[in-house]
Amino acid sequence: MSAHGGTMQDHFTGRPTVVHGRIFPSADERIALQDDHRRRLAALARVGTAAVECGLRADSDRDLILLATDEVILLEGAGGAWSLFGQAIRSLRALLPVLPLDRFGFDTLAENPLEEDNSRLIRVGGGVEAWVFLSKADGAIYKFYLPRWYKRIAGEFVFVRGDEPAWTATAGLGSYRALLEKLMLIDCLGMPTEVSAVTPEGILIAKQTFGDALAPDFDTSKILPELLIEIPSRFLRADRDHPRLMFIDDQPFLVADLHGKNFVQAEAGYHLIDLVAAPWPTLDPKKEQMIADWINRVRINPQATLLPGSPDGEL
Repeated sequence: MSAHGGTMQDHFTGRPTVVHGRIFPSADERIALQDDHRRRLAALARVGTAAVECGLRADSDRDLILLATDEVILLEGAGGAWSLFGQAIRSLRALLPVLPLDRFGFDTLAENPLEEDNSRLIRVGGGVEAWVFLSKADGAIYKFYLPRWYKRIAGEFVFVRGDEPAWTATAGLGSYRALLEKLMLIDCLGMPTEVSAVTPEGILIAKQTFGDALAPDFDTSKILPELLIEIPSRFLRADRDHPRLMFIDDQPFLVADLHGKNFVQAEAGYHLIDLVAAPWPTLDPKKEQMIADWINRVRINPQATLLPGSPDGEL
């Protein structure tokens, strides 16, 4: 194993992994991790499109996430849309395998298996969205995101248009797509994050590099990742700490909930391990031209002011 980690076999899934213990992956491995996140989201989108082409309507994207290849394999012989549907499911399964919970050492016959340590994992935390465990084998962190009411999971922002601020963002229950986007954002912001598997019950499992917890009241305002851009108050009010804008592949996202419990101290400083996010809403150019102009300018220059040529302090 190199000083920057290196590809190994995950102790639970048997799949290649670059996340283990406190060791951060190399720059090339980080690029590959980001590519995995993008390809997984694209694969999920293709499954949804293919399902519609076959006349299938999912109640939620949890139904798409848990589709098994053998559910359509008998129909693939018909060719056309059904063949494309099968290919889409196989592509998703290659990036998000369905594995039973007992593969991770849990007793599935127990009433609440995730509430206890097992022979392979030590519980080190837990919150509204996920149970958090430390792997005895490689010292990495595993997060088990539990599905919630009506096939929802984790959280994401919902936007409501107003006057001033122009938008109000409120955190609520999320979709699997939103959770996968969130894990991609966390990885992009500096904490190596892999998506390991999903269980037949819909529990999504992610893996992160280990870091030391900060005090809950730690002032994070001075350690926010550089990719995050402060949002003018007239544009947004959010119900989570430190709302910021960031871009991935030219797509603007709102990220927030950036308090001390969601950071750790690890290699090369402080690292964000959790957040709440959502893609920035589609703007109405007739009503929100000022926001659109600002987003276009900070896309190019994150230090751009609210209005061209005017320091924000004078506005």
